[in-house]
Amino acid sequence: MQRHLTQALIANLACLTKAIHQSYYRPFCLISLLMVSILSTLVPAYAQTAQTQPDGDPSVINNTATSNVPTQTAVPTTSGDPIEQFVAADFTQRQAMLNHWPGTSESLDTLVDYIKNDALYQGDKGHPFIMTKDDKLFTYPENQEVSHWPTDLTQVTLTNVLRSALIFGQAKVKLSSDKAAQRLQAVEILADNIDQVDPVMITTAAVKESDSKVKEALGALQARIDFKNGDVATKIVAVQQLADSDSPQVLLDIQNALAADNLDPALKSALIDAESSVANRIKISTWTGHVFTGMSTASILLLAALGLAITFGLLGVINMAHGELIMIGAYATYVVQNLFKHYLPDMVGWYLLAAIPAAFLVSAIIGMIIERVVIRPLYGRELETLLATFGVSLILMQLVRMLFGAQNVEVSNVAWLSGAYQVSTSLVLPYNRIAIIGFTTIVLGLLIYLLNKTRFGLFVRAVTQNRQMARSVGIPSARIDMLAFGLGSGLAGLAGCALAQVGNVGPDLGQTYIIDAFLVVVVGGVGQVWGAVLAALGLGISGTVLEIGIGAVLAKIVLLVLVILFIQKRPQGLFALKGRFVD
Repeated sequence: MQRHLTQALIANLACLTKAIHQSYYRPFCLISLLMVSILSTLVPAYAQTAQTQPDGDPSVINNTATSNVPTQTAVPTTSGDPIEQFVAADFTQRQAMLNHWPGTSESLDTLVDYIKNDALYQGDKGHPFIMTKDDKLFTYPENQEVSHWPTDLTQVTLTNVLRSALIFGQAKVKLSSDKAAQRLQAVEILADNIDQVDPVMITTAAVKESDSKVKEALGALQARIDFKNGDVATKIVAVQQLADSDSPQVLLDIQNALAADNLDPALKSALIDAESSVANRIKISTWTGHVFTGMSTASILLLAALGLAITFGLLGVINMAHGELIMIGAYATYVVQNLFKHYLPDMVGWYLLAAIPAAFLVSAIIGMIIERVVIRPLYGRELETLLATFGVSLILMQLVRMLFGAQNVEVSNVAWLSGAYQVSTSLVLPYNRIAIIGFTTIVLGLLIYLLNKTRFGLFVRAVTQNRQMARSVGIPSARIDMLAFGLGSGLAGLAGCALAQVGNVGPDLGQTYIIDAFLVVVVGGVGQVWGAVLAALGLGISGTVLEIGIGAVLAKIVLLVLVILFIQKRPQGLFALKGRFVD
């Protein structure tokens, strides 16, 4: 209203300016001057009354407020969830919160993850919401799904200034943590943004630090800062300290410094020595990572081949459905995960502990059914058993497609297997790969104990070495055949459970590993557990190394050629079989 009255005054003044030059308009000018004087007195008084009148017209109050007071988002004044406060705050308040985060380090990490994944939204006058990858909206922190989305829903995004404040706010909170692991994470965050780091903060943190590993990381970060900003003498000392690093970023800094012109001779010599040292350390870390990857691949191959070694060694059956038993174990893991999601949502992070025995039992039962119905009538007829089990594999794949669909299904990693253990800057070992190596070691130990220290294992070894003699002393060979085939199938199910944590789960999962599993069995020696262990290690590590050098396709070809040459030279494998097959 005040704006409209002001416009009217301006129009009257313009009219007066035009009319003052015409004498016959002088009476009109006097009247207009009188009106302007009255209006100029009334407008401020009316505006003040409109702003302060409590019972006035609401529309007038709102118009006045929006024309004179800048709009700001209301910030919660209660001591609620810090993420709620952050979403409801304006730019200045968000920046202040990031500089002095009111919550825990974990809550700030959660905020970083939400923003990184574009999952944080606001609506309903600043209330936060979380958007999942499948476009479902949940309230925060109640975590209740929203059926009717707010009309004012907008994504929470950050400017470059706030992103920088978020990075350093996270580092600042972690640097003051009482946990050494979080302080180390803070140093890593600062190292990735070294151009904006305050050297005083690093020096102060290094003086207070008591953990040797964090102190070493702070020293390396301080050396990088000195190398960038110091004089020649300071740079030489910093380069000598950085020579013990295996960080690719440090190597890049050294190489960029060497490319500069007019380098001091002493500094150049120190840079050359440091470049060689850092490059060698990075190479060692890289190859260590490759060997670790090869060992994890070997563990998967061994899990897939152990059951095949038992069934092939005991029964002499080429089980082409073994890959599908691996696939069934993976799908059993998927089913257990879904059951936990629906009936035990609070314990879904521990579904893997129930999936391991479930995968073993489901695959073992299906394997025993296959042995009793399909394989038992065909003993001694290797070609027929091969064709029959190949048909069984096609049937199992089609059944899975009918039940679960032809597309891959999602098996999520449990939280305690997510992430990685950082050995050094350039060597990171994923927890799920470490778990697979440990799991395979445990399964191998239990299998060796079962075969060598139990009555069942004694019967299995007796039937394997001489079936007729075992029958003559009262060993039920038919029952042992079925149980041994079930044991081998159950081991295949365990392999599928492990594979579900590192790869895709689909109807064709078993086809990927069946050939490699047979290679492991043949190279190691038919029915020989320790031979399978050595063959899996050799094929897994050599395959990984060859892939790095010549690519995946050529590596597979070269590996197959080497296996063929080995079999021609030693047809019995690494360990020769003793028993009825020799006779």
